[in-house]
Amino acid sequence: MKLNIKIITPFIIISCLIAFISSCSSVRQANLPELKKLPDSFSRLSSAPAEALSWKAVFTQPDLKELIDTALKNNLSIQSGVQRVLVAGLNLRLSRSKLYPTLSAGISAGLDHYGDYTMNGVGNYDTNFSDNLNDKQRIPSPTPDYFAGFRSSWEIDIWGKLSEKKRAAYNRYLSSQAGLQWYKTQIISQVAELYYELTALDKRLEILQRNILLQNKGLEIVEAQMAGGRATALAVSQFKAQRMATQGRQFEIRQAINRIENELNLLMGRYKGNLGRDTSAITQVLPREIYAGIPAKVILARPDVREAELQLAASKADVNAARKAFLPSLTLDAYAGYNSFKLPLLFSPASMAAGLLGGLSAPLLNRAALKNSSLVANSAQLSAFYNYQGRIIKAYQEVSVQLSAIENYKQAYLFKSNEVEELKKAVSTANDLYLSGYASYLEVIVAQRSVLDAEMQQVNLKQKSYSSLINLFRALGG
Repeated sequence: MKLNIKIITPFIIISCLIAFISSCSSVRQANLPELKKLPDSFSRLSSAPAEALSWKAVFTQPDLKELIDTALKNNLSIQSGVQRVLVAGLNLRLSRSKLYPTLSAGISAGLDHYGDYTMNGVGNYDTNFSDNLNDKQRIPSPTPDYFAGFRSSWEIDIWGKLSEKKRAAYNRYLSSQAGLQWYKTQIISQVAELYYELTALDKRLEILQRNILLQNKGLEIVEAQMAGGRATALAVSQFKAQRMATQGRQFEIRQAINRIENELNLLMGRYKGNLGRDTSAITQVLPREIYAGIPAKVILARPDVREAELQLAASKADVNAARKAFLPSLTLDAYAGYNSFKLPLLFSPASMAAGLLGGLSAPLLNRAALKNSSLVANSAQLSAFYNYQGRIIKAYQEVSVQLSAIENYKQAYLFKSNEVEELKKAVSTANDLYLSGYASYLEVIVAQRSVLDAEMQQVNLKQKSYSSLINLFRALGG
């Protein structure tokens, strides 16, 4: 028993010394700033709770729903994101596996020739003269070494270093899932915005075509008056020029339609396809529930904010793992199987062997590299913190801006609608006055141009209203 204590005592002393030296030279963990507290509610809104918006509840057009569904299924970037989530999941499984022993089966063969003045050479030579050995136990020279069995190795996680690495991998896996959800929200928003831009262009094209018909009638009247001597060729030329300008604008809109259709097909992962749409969608009223008060806390559930939060948690685990890398590692190595220096005797029961070896090691010469790794982990953690804080502030500002934009564009649209109605009356009045000789042809042209511009602006304001709604949907995380 005393002999065992004498053997174990130096091992314990050396282990404690290694642990002390390792712990003294580790890098201090960086102190993170305090997160800025979110306001309790958004300004100008009630504090009534509301959940994040569902895209199917916000975007009710059947054609739009079909386009979004197609994009979510076929978008190539989303499919790439799914693979990134799978990779993160596999990395998590890999980090978990490092907590458990490894076990491998193998067969090996070797041949050693020991010199006459080596311990093994002298020992083997002397052993062969022993009367206690039978012929099977005689050691040949050169000496073969055959092994068939199992080997196992296990790094025991006494300090929690491997657990911290697993925690980092787990948070990165969750972060990749949140990132994928955020990207899906972006795709939904892009499809919806392009859809309403497309319907707005269709509406503008419809307005142009309607105004061309009105301008044709005006031109017919002026040409008839010129034939009767009541109008000049200048008036006819002005009406024709106005009509040509309106006709030319149609082709610009058609090119914009072609561009957006291609962008939509790209989002849906295809070269081309049917893009059914309802032109009246751009004229519909926004859902009322959008104007309900929304607590600022929903921002923390936004996928990109959640992604940044999980990245911060992963970086904290990386810092802890880097600090614990300075501490000694305890490993156990074991083997069991058949071991013999004669091949015919390898699988005999007497050749069965087993062994167990424990070791404690600490980094010495590579401490500078570990220190740099720890400093890198600290800097990465601070970077992740500032990224998280920045996303929270950005998300809050985005929601505030879009809530305000929805209300402001709603009011602007109402005034523009009233303006359009008045200008339509002005066109009718200008035509009547012109026929009666109380107004010039220029007043008719100005009236027609004004109502055309106002109708275009009206559609533009409606499109901005829907764009604000879509941006609010995105700002809330979808």
